[in-house]
Amino acid sequence: MKITILAVGKCKEKYWTMAIDEYCKRLGRYADVQIIEVADEKTPDGASEKQEEQIREIEGERLLRYIRKEAYCIALAIDGEAPDSVQLSRRMDQLAVQGNGHLMFVIGGSLGLSREVLRRADWKLSFSRMTFPHQLMRVILLEQIYRAFRISRNEPYHK
Repeated sequence: MKITILAVGKCKEKYWTMAIDEYCKRLGRYADVQIIEVADEKTPDGASEKQEEQIREIEGERLLRYIRKEAYCIALAIDGEAPDSVQLSRRMDQLAVQGNGHLMFVIGGSLGLSREVLRRADWKLSFSRMTFPHQLMRVILLEQIYRAFRISRNEPYHK
């Protein structure tokens, strides 16, 4: 299986990159993992709703360039479905059985994802109703994907 994490913004802090690298290394036993970063737009203080929408659209266009037609696109969205770890594992197994060999997880910028990206998504996934920094969200997502593979194979880790 191929897993792509498509994210707005760069991961700059060493402690986040070390955690991301560790989970990518662990996941290498189960899947081909790739992380693609697109540039984020600076949001001015006190930006209007219209300005924020324009920023989401610009970032969304950048993301859409990388979303492959054949990939199953999973957008991380606050209003998405919120499975537990076992349910996520089962869903990933089900997708694989159905022939979805490429899962693309999309993480938006500080303002979230554009309507176009959300429309393109095959599934909207939520980890919480809270907002997380995109660097931390990458770590959480990779850890949960790793956990899902371990659960699927009845390997120790997830309890």
